[in-house]
Amino acid sequence: MTDLRFRPATHDDVDAIVALVESAYRGDASRAGWTTEADLLDGRRTGADDVQSCIDRARSVILLAERDDELVGCAHVAEEDGGGYFGMFSIRPTLQGAGLGKQLLQRAERLVFDDWGLPIMRMTVIDVRDELIAFYERRGYRRTGILKPFPYGDERFGQPRRDDLRFEVLEKPASAGAVA
Repeated sequence: MTDLRFRPATHDDVDAIVALVESAYRGDASRAGWTTEADLLDGRRTGADDVQSCIDRARSVILLAERDDELVGCAHVAEEDGGGYFGMFSIRPTLQGAGLGKQLLQRAERLVFDDWGLPIMRMTVIDVRDELIAFYERRGYRRTGILKPFPYGDERFGQPRRDDLRFEVLEKPASAGAVA
């Protein structure tokens, strides 16, 4: 196995990013990994329009992780409300649990804390995703108690299979350092 190589996404990567994100979160393919949302949501997780918008936005990058010239992971990193925002975090389902996500998260944190000099990294996680929240807590993120409603009725975010979904904001200050 070779090391991961990181680079910012370009418009040529849009289709591959959409396919990776969908495979990590939706449908039967996502069940090969532990990040699946297939029991919570149907429908799309992202689309070419979302990915292109992230690439085109100022102070925003979709960070790609490649191994042997194959896309194995991605994450959207952007400046938002005076801090970094981390989202669209996806690792190929059959490779989850091998440490690739930790490496990608660490690279994203370095970008936000070291390169951009921002004081905090934030993300939103569906609050019933206890295992996922625990993953982030082990990496220095803390639950803020700030809850945001799930956008029911907006199919760009998926088609909910239950009526109790909401997002919780997680934060990590730069002083906590990048993931070790």
